[in-house]
Amino acid sequence: MAEEIKSSGQDKQDQGGAITGDLSTILIGVGTLLDSTMSPISKIVAQALDSMTVVAKQILEGVSSTLGNNK
Repeated sequence: MAEEIKSSGQDKQDQGGAITGDLSTILIGVGTLLDSTMSPISKIVAQALDSMTVVAKQILEGVSSTLGNNK
């Protein structure tokens, strides 16, 4: 009886077409895909924030020196 249920479940999966595999395999694949996509993006964002910090510091130093010279 269990074999009949198992084989009928596999038949239904095969009729589905493109997506095959159980839910955990699909979720692991999606998680891996997201992880590999987000890692480079997070590095780019971190570099952009570092650059913005340097520029902001230079602007503040320029404003500070300009205001300091006008006194």
